[in-house]
Amino acid sequence: MDNVITETLSMTQMKCLKKFGAKINALGNDLIVIDKEGQCILESYVERDGIEAIASEKYAEEIFRESSGEVLRFGPSGSLLVRSLNDGASVVGVVFVRCNGKVSEPVIFDCPSSADSGGLDVDAEVIDCVAELVDMFAVQFAYEDRSLSQIEKVSSELAQTYEELLLLYNMSTNMKVTQSNATYLQLACDQVTQLVEVEGITIFLEKKADDDDVEVEDSLVLAAGSGLIAIDLGMADILQMHLVEELGLGKEALLDSMIDSPFKYSWPDGVRNILAVPLQGGDRMIGMMVATNIAGKSDFDSIEVKLFNSVANQCAIFAENNRLFGDLKGLFIGSLKALTNSIDAKDPYTRGHSERVAFISRWIAERLTESHSVDEEQVHKIYLAGLLHDVGKIGISESVLCKNGKLDEEERSQIMSHPRIGAGILADIKQMNEIVPGVLHHHERSDGKGYPDGLTDSQIPLIGKIVSLADAFDAMTSRRIYRDAMSIDRAIGEIEKGLGSQFNREIGEIFLNSDIKKLWSVIQDGFIERWDYSNFDEYGSKAVGVLIR
Repeated sequence: MDNVITETLSMTQMKCLKKFGAKINALGNDLIVIDKEGQCILESYVERDGIEAIASEKYAEEIFRESSGEVLRFGPSGSLLVRSLNDGASVVGVVFVRCNGKVSEPVIFDCPSSADSGGLDVDAEVIDCVAELVDMFAVQFAYEDRSLSQIEKVSSELAQTYEELLLLYNMSTNMKVTQSNATYLQLACDQVTQLVEVEGITIFLEKKADDDDVEVEDSLVLAAGSGLIAIDLGMADILQMHLVEELGLGKEALLDSMIDSPFKYSWPDGVRNILAVPLQGGDRMIGMMVATNIAGKSDFDSIEVKLFNSVANQCAIFAENNRLFGDLKGLFIGSLKALTNSIDAKDPYTRGHSERVAFISRWIAERLTESHSVDEEQVHKIYLAGLLHDVGKIGISESVLCKNGKLDEEERSQIMSHPRIGAGILADIKQMNEIVPGVLHHHERSDGKGYPDGLTDSQIPLIGKIVSLADAFDAMTSRRIYRDAMSIDRAIGEIEKGLGSQFNREIGEIFLNSDIKKLWSVIQDGFIERWDYSNFDEYGSKAVGVLIR
């Protein structure tokens, strides 16, 4: 029968021992196994009589000391076989096998001996066979345990590698240029902490100083983090210098703890160990990822260094792409504004008109979202339609645009052609497909008396209705060569009179019910940064982002 006393070995090792014990019992012999502490971990016997003596802790310790990796024989006729068990690296226990025979008196095995002293009638050949069986088992046990350890190690490494690859895959699939740095970098922090449990993790990014302010240096800002952040912004600058120093020594990261020696650098109270890796943007460091106080281990090791460097590399790629995308958006919106400004410049009385119409169109669209299913992307496109609504005037002569007096039929026909010219200019840019209707139809009227197509209210696209009202409001409140600017109150009165005829009633009422005085003050201030949630230039770049994808 089997009797497991304690289990200090692995389940696989114990299963192997029990299987061997069953074979030994089948041959009519008894088996006991003790661990390296001298504790009995398995009894498998046929006859229990006298077997407790073998399990004596004192006796077991003596046998353990004598065990040398060979089968030792003890007692009368050498019928007690002893062999150490090795896990491939060290001795983990000792196996005792008692070869049973005709016992004429109690058997007490006091000391190692190869001499027979009588009392047992056990065939020597049988003992030799069992001894060979014990030795073969011990060799197999060491081999299987070593193989098992290797398999477990490889399995663990594969699982870790799989998790790391999955993390990097998730980060790659979420790398969208329209995302903010904060959103993506926070995702990175959250993903890493699912694999490595730390007290705190932080990503710092470099913030470039304003080119106009030569006295201000580049600095680090906290871009994302999780847990207890032990490193503040002041300490971050010092940490970055230490990291640069470590990289200069050929290391992949900064690792510091008090495991083998005192800290190399000074850290805030509570920091037991720290890991910092760089975010490299080309040939320069644009930030760093920092983690403190790893759980379940005394210190970070090469596995964490490899993982953190891989994640930091992804973060650096995203941050650089995001910066380049921002530059591209800025360049694009700058080009659009330069184009519209060149058109406005043809008539000094309409200077700034396109930007104002863009802003008013956006104002109306944002209020429309409160009661209609208009999403943020549509708001951006309505803004851009307002910015580009008069791009067709590039094909109209300045003499007609700036004429002081009534236009003749031919001149009026030229003016009325600018929506089609503008739509034609933008038609070949596929990203502008949803913006073109606002350019083409911003002079249509609800009563069908507008141009170029004479559409009625239900036929005019929403974007055209909004830009039409924004264009009319700015035109009425701006000074023209042939008339002075209207007051706000008079312009509001004109819009009220035009509801249902010139303007869509619903869009008009949404505009009239908004805080027009606030809108007017923002326009008069030149769209300065006091605007509620973004300044005008920043919004333009954001709006362009819906086109560049």
